Amino acid sequence: MGLLSPGMKNWACTGVIPTRKSLALCDRLSVSSFCRRRLSTVLVHLKFAEHLKEAVTYVKQGHIRVGPETVTDPAFRVTRNIEDFITWVNTSKIRRKVLEYNEKLDDYDAMN
Repeated sequence: MGLLSPGMKNWACTGVIPTRKSLALCDRLSVSSFCRRRLSTVLVHLKFAEHLKEAVTYVKQGHIRVGPETVTDPAFRVTRNIEDFITWVNTSKIRRKVLEYNEKLDDYDAMN
């Protein structure tokens, strides 16, 4: 396992395999494992969108931010480390509607 450890660690960090404890997990890797880590798919999983097509539209229109950067590529690969930093862009009208619906829109947001 000495030679394969760095690769397994990388796959585990990206979320393609759940853990790096077993080499057998690398044997079961498929294309769908990588596709599940695409930004549009992660958005559906995190309930930002109901359908994949809707998630792709949000990303292409620039409504989604990963960390400080706005991402416009729906095929952007999301690692486990940055999955927690996915959010709406501050100027997004969709963000504003979500905040209104959840009754969390404050006076500062209402002015913009």
